[in-house]
Amino acid sequence: MKNVFKTYPNGVGAIYDLDLNIEKGDFVFIIGGSGSGKSTLIKMLYREEKPSRGEIIVGGVNVAKLRNSKVYKLRRKLGVVFQDYKLLPKLTVYENVAFALEVTGADNKTIRKRVVSVLDKVGLKDKIKEYPDKLSGGEQQRVAIARAIVNNPKILICDEPTGNLDPKISMEIMEILESVNKDGTTILMVTHDINIVEKFKKRVIALKDGRLVKNYERGYFKREDL
Repeated sequence: MKNVFKTYPNGVGAIYDLDLNIEKGDFVFIIGGSGSGKSTLIKMLYREEKPSRGEIIVGGVNVAKLRNSKVYKLRRKLGVVFQDYKLLPKLTVYENVAFALEVTGADNKTIRKRVVSVLDKVGLKDKIKEYPDKLSGGEQQRVAIARAIVNNPKILICDEPTGNLDPKISMEIMEILESVNKDGTTILMVTHDINIVEKFKKRVIALKDGRLVKNYERGYFKREDL
């Protein structure tokens, strides 16, 4: 991201002159208070929002100039995990994850193999036929992660993935994300949970009022500096 600004149509400024470089394979926490610009930042990365000015390059693609008709190609390189899961209630666990592959035109054999593999990775192989309303919050988030990684994305964007979960389940979700990162996927995770940030010792980017105020390298975060 180079010299990125974002002002919404109502005149509210969200991001100001942001320069940011994230390397392949990084695991980065994005922190900041309400209104700091965290959500706007990640929405621009997967092109739900466009910057008002500046350049955003994701995997070699200039997202800021990407035509709307080509956005789907960008999103196939990305996985996104939301705080509220966004599972399809009338589909089983298997079907929710498989749907992400079906829209790419993958054949049934490939879908079956990959879906079972990722559900095993997140510890839900025995829940394949269950529906979301029969799952706990932590299990639903595991399904959301499985759906986000089934396409082997280069980048995984997580928006408060532990925000609705208790501390024990949050740690289990973090361990899954660490495993995904070790497999080579770059992870950007928005969080307000400073305890998680301190425990997992990743790179930390702190935003305040739409500006980058701290950029801690891996293991150097200090909450007293904020």
